[in-house]
Amino acid sequence: MINFPNAKINLGLNIVEKRPDGYHNLETVFFPINLQDALEVKLLDGGEMPYRLTMKGNVLDCNPDDNLVIKAYSMLKEEFSLPPVDIHLFKHIPSGAGLGGGSSDCAFMVKILNEKFALGLSLEKMEEYAARLGADCAFFIRNEPVFATGIGNVFEPVRLSLSDYTLVLVKPDIFVSTRDAFANISPCRPEVSLKEIITRPVETWKDCMVNDFEKSVFLKYPEIAAIKDKLYDMGAVYASMSGSGSSVYGLFRKSVENVDEIFAGCFCRQREMF
Repeated sequence: MINFPNAKINLGLNIVEKRPDGYHNLETVFFPINLQDALEVKLLDGGEMPYRLTMKGNVLDCNPDDNLVIKAYSMLKEEFSLPPVDIHLFKHIPSGAGLGGGSSDCAFMVKILNEKFALGLSLEKMEEYAARLGADCAFFIRNEPVFATGIGNVFEPVRLSLSDYTLVLVKPDIFVSTRDAFANISPCRPEVSLKEIITRPVETWKDCMVNDFEKSVFLKYPEIAAIKDKLYDMGAVYASMSGSGSSVYGLFRKSVENVDEIFAGCFCRQREMF
């Protein structure tokens, strides 16, 4: 059985307050986009190991047990009689980009195991399992636009279509650490909530929708700021860094020519929106 975990972008991101536990409450809009990994799960014949993981594409060098796909399998295996599985994951979504690729793989693993082995889990139960492994993992269970609060784990559906726009996504060869992203952040509740801003015409977002991480990230990595400026120069009606970076996206009313040449050396994709 195979499925295709997709990425997301953040439409705005406000850090509203620091919590007693050291985390930060935020508000953002998660929006799914048409950039996908490929995840296949088959029965593993022979041998005594519980799983075999094969990864290709944009792969990070890490212990397989730390991969969220394996964590999802191990979590469900503790409660259900899951057989050994052979897992193939092709990573097309770049890592460390603010696009939720690992979280999406995790959620889609929960969904594929539920379907393949007839676990009978409801959407709510799958969200509960996914949330155990990451704040935004549960978003990818329903995979629909949401207004997210808390630490990015409390969701409220929003009615939003960007089908009339073309997305240009640019990921430079830069890794932004969480520490770098939170540097110089001063939590502040915005005067106008993203929940309100997102209902306004996209052409107005440039003047009222912000990603609070841009201030500190752009200061340390001006080349990321330059990508956003370039997208506006090319005619984007709205451009922003996604999440804590380092990817930047632009929304255009029409397709853009020579994108790969303009952003040579970067992971760059032009996509129609879902």
